[in-house]
Amino acid sequence: MKKTTLFMIASATILLAAPGDAMPMQGMQGQGKGMMNSKCRMMHTKMAKKKMDSPFLIKHGLPHLTKMIMPYLNDPAFNLTAVQKEKLAGVRKETIGAIRQIKPEIMQLKKEIVLASSSGASADSLKSKVEKLADLEAKATMVHLKCIEKTKNILTKDQLLFLLANKNKMKNMRGQGKMKMMKCSSGKCGGMMGQGKMKMMQNQ
Repeated sequence: MKKTTLFMIASATILLAAPGDAMPMQGMQGQGKGMMNSKCRMMHTKMAKKKMDSPFLIKHGLPHLTKMIMPYLNDPAFNLTAVQKEKLAGVRKETIGAIRQIKPEIMQLKKEIVLASSSGASADSLKSKVEKLADLEAKATMVHLKCIEKTKNILTKDQLLFLLANKNKMKNMRGQGKMKMMKCSSGKCGGMMGQGKMKMMQNQ
């Protein structure tokens, strides 16, 4: 009985409040949505920049195995031997060295093509640069493919399965984080906050 009476009083107070009293809360919700939208825009910008910075012809789908291995070099569950570590270090060094030779020219060509196109250059005038860019990106991609092949030959089947399982786990965690951001940016977080406040009022 006491809970019901308190709830009715609280509800009446909210209904009778002046319109100006609700503005701070609306403002806070608006700020929250703005922050989430800003985070989404930053994430999209970061992804676009990552694509632009990639020297490879294939931007997605091919794993960077030597990079994936780094956090697990001394993990007992991954169980790398000293010989495997030495071989993997050699593959990584060789791959990074080859990409570092190609990447600067790729980045420069990309900038030149984008700038020229933005300045009104014709497609035909840019053809030779585009073909050269494609050739360099193809070379970088072949370096990547050889790195994957060599790394797979060094690892055992169980070690490859270990990497795959951890990759999927991380992917699922990132997916859940993105879903939360999408819900908040669409205003669903605000609705959840409102439901939580009503429950608190009912329990008082």
